[in-house]
Amino acid sequence: MESGLSSTGDAELDRAVRRWLRSDKNPKTASMVQDLVRDGAVEALKKCFFSRMEFGTAGLRAAMGPGTSCMNDLTIIQTTQGFCCYLEESFADFKDRGVVIGYDARAHPPSGGSSKRFASLAAAVFISRGVPVHLFSDITPTPFVPFTVLHLGLCAGIMVTASHNPKQDNGYKVYWRNGAQIVSPHDAGISKAIEENLEPWPESWSAEEALKSLLLNDPYQKIETQYFRAIQKHCHHRDMNKRSEVKIVHTSVHGVGHTFVQSAFKAFDLQPPYAVEEQKDPDPEFPTVKYPNPEEGEGVLTLSFALAEKVGAGVVLANDPDADRLAVAEKQESGRWRVFTGNELGALLGWWMFRCWKGQNSDAAAVKNLYMLSSTVSSKILRAIALKEGFHYEETLTGFKWMGNRARDLLDQGKTVLFAFEEAIGYMCSPSVLDKDGVSAAAIAGEMISYLTTKSSTLSQQVTSIYKEYGYHLSKNSYFICHDQQVIRSLFERLRSYDGQGDSYPTECGRFSICAVRDLTTGYDSNQPGNKAVLPTSSSSQMITFTFSNGGVATMRTSGTEPKIKYYTELCAAPGNSDVTHLKKELDDLVDAIVENFFEPEKNELQPKPE
Repeated sequence: MESGLSSTGDAELDRAVRRWLRSDKNPKTASMVQDLVRDGAVEALKKCFFSRMEFGTAGLRAAMGPGTSCMNDLTIIQTTQGFCCYLEESFADFKDRGVVIGYDARAHPPSGGSSKRFASLAAAVFISRGVPVHLFSDITPTPFVPFTVLHLGLCAGIMVTASHNPKQDNGYKVYWRNGAQIVSPHDAGISKAIEENLEPWPESWSAEEALKSLLLNDPYQKIETQYFRAIQKHCHHRDMNKRSEVKIVHTSVHGVGHTFVQSAFKAFDLQPPYAVEEQKDPDPEFPTVKYPNPEEGEGVLTLSFALAEKVGAGVVLANDPDADRLAVAEKQESGRWRVFTGNELGALLGWWMFRCWKGQNSDAAAVKNLYMLSSTVSSKILRAIALKEGFHYEETLTGFKWMGNRARDLLDQGKTVLFAFEEAIGYMCSPSVLDKDGVSAAAIAGEMISYLTTKSSTLSQQVTSIYKEYGYHLSKNSYFICHDQQVIRSLFERLRSYDGQGDSYPTECGRFSICAVRDLTTGYDSNQPGNKAVLPTSSSSQMITFTFSNGGVATMRTSGTEPKIKYYTELCAAPGNSDVTHLKKELDDLVDAIVENFFEPEKNELQPKPE
């Protein structure tokens, strides 16, 4: 093999390595590949080169490192070339309107990769084709990118982030001109264009030159000002906020959120939250946490609780590293901390957003124009509130790409989309950002907490009040880890032929009777005419929902970004049924039955969620 390297013994692998070394101008990743060849690390090389990162509706997400399966300079250039060509075909005025690119603080020194570096290379690709680029000069929260697409009327947006993934990962998230994440068929079109443009264009590596181009613009100051002006429309109790003495702790978990949440509280005239000093500055090593994911609960919030005890704060707010998610915890009378589930926080914010809207809309008919959305694996609490209050509720597929696009459709029809959420602590409280936004959600939560304090109430008490009024919705979500795709396929196929024949789903699970089944992998829905599902289906991911006669709903699905089989269960009780102990036991028993009968963890060698 050229470059003085010996053969790996695999002709196909040798060709892949040669192709890579001809194109890769990053000395660190090129050197890593050469070292692997010299060391005879054939299996490691195969992992690098025998698959290409798949471009899906979530864009890209993978570890930073060398090869086609990883995030690195060359794969970023190839991806952006494909995306640029796809945009050129899609928009006649692409070179007038342009794109926005943002990035978080992730970095991987061994491979020389970082979010900022990747963003600069992406900018160079667009500029080489005469496309205007709005490249943020500093780190921003993910929501700033979809906000900028809408605010400046651009064709697309890119955010370089891996959100709450482990530190070695990075990602490439794409927004369309409507301000929402891309959905099919754009993913397939972009993926095809990437494959047709793998050879780097002459100026694609010229990041330094691109940064001097007249086509490059820094939108940072303008967008920051306009964003905080936009979210102020959702501040409804400014005088109360000014008087509030509520103490709140905030952590950005070594991500980008600190500065922006401080500014959001200021925009609402709230006292600034106490920042967790050890976690407030961006640090790609995430040194104080095992996983930089507030969804993991208490483990990520240990330092926040310690600071809260020290300053006498009763509430903790936490963003994930790219600040598009929000977690909330509250100190209980017992002295213990309660970390609210994404569904509980969805109930609280949904209640609050509707209450504030109602206070400003005296016209009783206006409620008929009002919509709230949540994903199919999230709590049905918004449905219960909508039934009683008279507004519309819609369910979408999992993920904000679906909620964002549906919200855009409704807004274009002149409807008001007040709120959308998913159980994975994602909340859209403003139509200015058609994606989850942990910054605006933090300020709105701060105002809600201040309001409840004036009523001598707490978040925990308010959750109970919501459930008493609209019906208890108890949920229990978790996952199993499985790295074997064949095991995952077999597990789901067994559920589709439960009596040994096709389309014969289970009719019971332990002692629990099943009254409906929806399979969004195959398009089957026993509740619909002709058993045809209404929601979009996708054969590339597994997702089955079972509805039980006792009011229980359970969804089993695979994750698009992690080796997990997730389950989401909820028991929806009618208003007035307040025997919480009985309801909790019923849900626990249902989950145990699902795990035992449908997951069969011992037989399938599934690893439970780490405690």
